[in-house]
Amino acid sequence: MARIVVIGAGLGAMAAAARLAVAGHRVTVYESGERHGGGVRRFEREGFGFDTGPGLLHLPAVYRDLFVKTGKQPLEECVTLTQVDPASRHVFADGTRVDLPNASRAGTVAALDAALGAGAGERWGAFMVRAREAWDRTRRPLLEEPQPADASVLGREPYPALKAGLLRRPTTTLAGVGARELRDPRLAALLDSYAWSYGFDPATAPASAAVLPYMEQTFGSWYVAGGIRALADAVYERCLQRRVEFVFGARVEAVVEKDGRAAGVRTAGGGLVEADHVVSGAPVPVLSRDRLVSWGEAADPAHQPPATGRVTVCLALRGAREAEAVHRTVVHTADSSVTVLRPDDPALRPDASHEAVTVTATVRTGGSTDWRAHAEEMVRAAGRAVPGLGERLLWQEVRTPDDTLRETGVAEVPGPALAGARGTLLPAANLSPLPGLLLAGGWSHPGGGLAHAGMSGALVAGLIVEGADFRGSQ
Repeated sequence: MARIVVIGAGLGAMAAAARLAVAGHRVTVYESGERHGGGVRRFEREGFGFDTGPGLLHLPAVYRDLFVKTGKQPLEECVTLTQVDPASRHVFADGTRVDLPNASRAGTVAALDAALGAGAGERWGAFMVRAREAWDRTRRPLLEEPQPADASVLGREPYPALKAGLLRRPTTTLAGVGARELRDPRLAALLDSYAWSYGFDPATAPASAAVLPYMEQTFGSWYVAGGIRALADAVYERCLQRRVEFVFGARVEAVVEKDGRAAGVRTAGGGLVEADHVVSGAPVPVLSRDRLVSWGEAADPAHQPPATGRVTVCLALRGAREAEAVHRTVVHTADSSVTVLRPDDPALRPDASHEAVTVTATVRTGGSTDWRAHAEEMVRAAGRAVPGLGERLLWQEVRTPDDTLRETGVAEVPGPALAGARGTLLPAANLSPLPGLLLAGGWSHPGGGLAHAGMSGALVAGLIVEGADFRGSQ
């Protein structure tokens, strides 16, 4: 039985902790805050509740596997999962609207043809066939296996973009794919919105980001009753059942090294905790910037952080949610998109005559930005999805990249790993340059997002339990 210290109580770190505890190890989690969940946060006021991190779950199989491998109760006995249908409503700049069904390729093609004109669905369907090829090429190495020591192969573009022009050159960005292959500004905006929702600017995101709409439209979108925070609570409870110990309000100041490997951590106040392995769920840039780790002569694993963050506006509304409302609406603006989440969930509102609405947008960080003014623009855009929004508004709460910086140490929100782009969008490997220190969570392989964080925890646990022979999940 090994002694394992876990830094942070985010979803990826807790997923690793539960799996390691089941394998017979003694696991202690040190969390600087007073609650578990990491980026899965909740804002509550006057009976209203809002998820201020992710609002929907994709690839629920990741957490089904976690619960199967760590106890007798399956995921569905711990939380209530519901498929969101339609998966999304899209409101385009010209006023056109389309509702896309959940996990139905034929239904999506038909809906696009009906709303955007004959041929639109066929072009989107042909694009999804190429996106599937990119998914098939990268799924195992990018999501289910530890990042290889030589990750250069993942730097190659896997998307089979259509070639055009005299020199027959393929496009290299997702925005280029939309312009060349979809040939309708509304279809291009639809494609762009998937990149924005995962934290990527489609103008610079590689064509391989085509796997993002493929993943959602193939495996579906799911809502957790009570909000995504309920999923974090369920993972935390599973950890407790497996006798994982949590120490809250305990800031780790350094990873202790001995004989060239991680040997424990030092907490605020000088407390030394010895360990055979250390798993860090903290943002990798923080480990480096705050000198929690001395990497020695090895290369620092922290890539440049993504240049995007998130603005979230929590809206408390008077009046009941109208019957024709949908859970998720994407409002397309001139240069981006705004996502409006309207869960029909009694747990998130004081009574049936009120509604809790969450509006989110990906924003470019860096420089000087008036986030409050940006939030007001988001609310105006949300008015295209919520009838009578202005008259119904009781109050609003705005969360910006400044809040993210204060809570996590970085203003940016990590996106999932993407192949292509010469490897610049690959996060840090789970095996750090310091032996005995492993990295879990959104800032490490395979990147950000609920499903990806769960995969990260599984990979880290496998590397500790099975060692160098571990080849990934089966």
